[in-house]
Amino acid sequence: MARRRSRQRIRPLQGPRRGSVPVKLVYLGGGVGGAKLLQGLAAECPPENLTAIINTGDDFEHWGLWISPDIDTSMYTLAGVIDPVKGWGRAEESWNVFEEMKALGAEDWFLLGDRDMAVHLERTRRLRTGSSLTEVTQHLCQAFGVKVRLLPMTDKPRATWMHLADGRDMPFQDWLVKEGGVPPVAYVEYRGTDAPSPQVLAALDAADAVIVGPSNPWVSILPMTTLRGVAERLKRLPVIAVSPIIAGTAVKGPLVSMIASILQQQATPDAVFSLYAGWLDTGVIDVQDAPDREQPGRIAAPILLPDLAARRHLARRLLDILGA
Repeated sequence: MARRRSRQRIRPLQGPRRGSVPVKLVYLGGGVGGAKLLQGLAAECPPENLTAIINTGDDFEHWGLWISPDIDTSMYTLAGVIDPVKGWGRAEESWNVFEEMKALGAEDWFLLGDRDMAVHLERTRRLRTGSSLTEVTQHLCQAFGVKVRLLPMTDKPRATWMHLADGRDMPFQDWLVKEGGVPPVAYVEYRGTDAPSPQVLAALDAADAVIVGPSNPWVSILPMTTLRGVAERLKRLPVIAVSPIIAGTAVKGPLVSMIASILQQQATPDAVFSLYAGWLDTGVIDVQDAPDREQPGRIAAPILLPDLAARRHLARRLLDILGA
């Protein structure tokens, strides 16, 4: 039987350190918070040394278009064209097509701007002509000048479904947008393929370490880590995760209420990190959550990411922890 490795502290990278050979990093993330830290890492790492695996569990079809919200948020953030106020969608957006569709009686619960819609049109066109989501994402990133390699977690549909305390179940976007993310969630299910793309597995096989972003675990991280073969690879690597909870609150999104309804716990970093048991080495918490004495497997740092300077600072701290 293989000996289980200790989870008390981050394992150092094996072999030569910074300045001798490149360190290959894989980043797991999704949502607005995940995109912010990815931007910091992209500013601190050579693009050839960083691969970001992005959640596609909340991808869906709307108005006949295939929407990949987390991929687009990451891509727009790295390209510098993200709406800086909302944290998603395009900056300097217009809404002419949306208003026309609304006037024609189309569903209007999900906002699509004109610039954003062009991306969905091109994605859908390429998917329908036989390209994979990985290939389409590579094309779109090249068009936006994004150097970091963005990989969808899978090329096949894998949808996040919310099972509510009132007995209903629905796709994530319906719950978050239509329902406002208000109805309590009993548990979360992932429907569809359990196969990651070959590129995802290859990236993990080539990685020296993994950083998990400050993303909602059920919505962004677990859809990826429960894919076949992913957790097994994470167990072989040094893994750092950044908490999406700061002083009992989430910077954005419904995570606090989800922790309460699913885990029956208060929102703490440890509540999140418990979901990563088995493959997480070190959890990075905010200085506000740091205990009086050092806690094994935890490192405190400023993890609020309001601007690029803060994102770069945290990215550099994570790289230093890894010895990268």
